[in-house]
Amino acid sequence: MTDLHPVRRALISVSDKTGLIDLGQSLEARGIEILSTGGTAKALRDAGVTVKDVAEVTDFPEMMDGRVKTLHPMVHGGLLALRHNDEHLASMEEHGIWAIDLLVVNLYPFEATVASGADYDTCIENIDIGGPAMIRAAAKNHAFVSVVVDVEDYSKLLGDLDQHDGSTCPKLRKKLAQKAYARTAAYDAAVSNWMAGALDLKAPHRRAFAGEWKQTLRYGENSHQQAAFYTDGSNRPGVATAQQLQGKELSYNNINDTDAAFELVAEFDPTDSPAVAIIKHANPCGVALGDTLADAYQKAFDCDRTSAFGGIVALNQPLDADTATKITEIFTEVVIAPGASDEAREIFAAKKNLRLLLTDGLPDPREPLTAFKQVSGGLLVQDKDVGYIGLNDLKVVTEKAPTNEQLRDLLFAWKVGKHVKSNAIVYVKDRATVGVGAGQMSRLDSANVAAAKAQRMADELSLSESLAKGSAVASDAFFPFPDGLLEAAAAGATCVIQPGGSMRDDEVIAAANDAGLAMVFTGMRHFRH
Repeated sequence: MTDLHPVRRALISVSDKTGLIDLGQSLEARGIEILSTGGTAKALRDAGVTVKDVAEVTDFPEMMDGRVKTLHPMVHGGLLALRHNDEHLASMEEHGIWAIDLLVVNLYPFEATVASGADYDTCIENIDIGGPAMIRAAAKNHAFVSVVVDVEDYSKLLGDLDQHDGSTCPKLRKKLAQKAYARTAAYDAAVSNWMAGALDLKAPHRRAFAGEWKQTLRYGENSHQQAAFYTDGSNRPGVATAQQLQGKELSYNNINDTDAAFELVAEFDPTDSPAVAIIKHANPCGVALGDTLADAYQKAFDCDRTSAFGGIVALNQPLDADTATKITEIFTEVVIAPGASDEAREIFAAKKNLRLLLTDGLPDPREPLTAFKQVSGGLLVQDKDVGYIGLNDLKVVTEKAPTNEQLRDLLFAWKVGKHVKSNAIVYVKDRATVGVGAGQMSRLDSANVAAAKAQRMADELSLSESLAKGSAVASDAFFPFPDGLLEAAAAGATCVIQPGGSMRDDEVIAAANDAGLAMVFTGMRHFRH
């Protein structure tokens, strides 16, 4: 493999014209001949840059609405020829093929076209063919050819040309080639996944996933693990698209927990009521609705003050000054909200390490998405859990029916339980969690943990009885035995929401009747592992 390689001829064909004129002028100033096509050639000429049409090189016109223009041996021979191979050089001379030393291509905006909701035929027309073919050819021949697919790399290319007197170095060409293959892989993934969706294929034979680097993280879950953050190209409001106004760089755990918090708080319509979720280690330690955000925050905080320390706070409405003041009374890692008032920003500015993320919107909790998890040797792929249960979906199975107030708390508890690690038990009173049991190996243990938390907070608040007294309780999956349900009753729960479906449902229902509980079945579970 050669070392430095001079750039004498470049082919530029870009959909995104950002930085194009500066690049073209800079290359021309260095004496590099520029080949181009269509709109790119016109934009360069209009800026006074001398351009040779690819059609002049191929002696073949663009045709079929531009579908065929660069798919030609004169182009691909110029990209693929090995400059140190005598046979390749002889073929180039025999057929009049010009060496192309630099390829600058970004692809038709297929992903953006799909995201815009365009129809099937429009999406098809935005699948680039010639671009990926040239990119792959140039990347394969990176011993001699530099290939640039990202606008952000224009400055790196020009800097390398300056540093090496008009040549590029092998290190840069290798990095550009890797990025080029990653881009075409991501592009093909977007096309194939879109087509699978258009065909309603639930489990296509092959499935590709792609992401774009956003930041390298200091480490992963622990300091000995390397980590980075990649975005999926969607515009879903959340941690990946948020603007960070202040605070230290987000860590791996911050990102994971903040996502969990914001997805949970988005379950609650901001036009109905302010909502606050406080998350620790991806589990809610307090969730509440209130008359104001400050009220909701206080109720969420009072569920588990100990766990709230160093937690993540998510709001479903813009952060205001009163809520900001309350949040800053204890150490908080991250606050994420759709917006923030100027007064709230000023209050947070005094807490330099507190991260404030603004999203300009809430994610749709019922938007169909794909979720995947790596296991040894493969990936588990499934639909994101967007299951929804409304009032009309509930089935009363006990002699006693819940009151309207209890139904309100039951549905609130059910929404929270969806975001708690299984086995999950959630006690709720007055639209606020008062006890959360998460991730235990048995449902009885989760009920015990949640009840203990409710009692501990009652003691801390100097109350005469547990916070769970008179509460509604949600279980993310059915009670396999009456014991977990009876533990909830002993803690003070008066009504229960659970999926049902156990072989022992009759026993559980009988136990609920004996305990004087009202119970409803949802017919849907929310395991979260």
